[in-house]
Amino acid sequence: MSNTKYLGKVLQVLLVEDDPGDVLLTEESLKQGKVRVDLHHVDNGIKAIEFLRKTGQFETAIEPDLVLLDLNLPGKNGREVLSEMKSDDSLRHIPVVILTTSEADEDILKSYDLGANSYVTKPVGLAEFIKLVKSIENFWFTVVKLPSHCLKS
Repeated sequence: MSNTKYLGKVLQVLLVEDDPGDVLLTEESLKQGKVRVDLHHVDNGIKAIEFLRKTGQFETAIEPDLVLLDLNLPGKNGREVLSEMKSDDSLRHIPVVILTTSEADEDILKSYDLGANSYVTKPVGLAEFIKLVKSIENFWFTVVKLPSHCLKS
């Protein structure tokens, strides 16, 4: 049974991704979902930390309910972003899904060691990518219980 109390809320997702094609696919996949999502996007790790800490050009950024984080990023890589998030008392509660092309065991282990909440490998095909994003949405926004700050309208 799904937790439908999230369906009337707008949930905030930060996508940290430098591939424009993957950004577009993620946007389109979330638009087709049953949960209302505001997708915020930054294309490198430095901007991700600025967004999360509400500094620089992101002073008015909203706290995301979930972060979708690629590992291979310019500036700061995803491991560095994850490490900073999970070592910061004001950010560590935000769930982080690693969404990357890497299937390397060392990347998976390191991500979980740093505090990732899940690790997902991007599929190659369009249909599989859309299905994956919908699965992430379903799990994180209809199955998992998120902190109460995520339920603001």
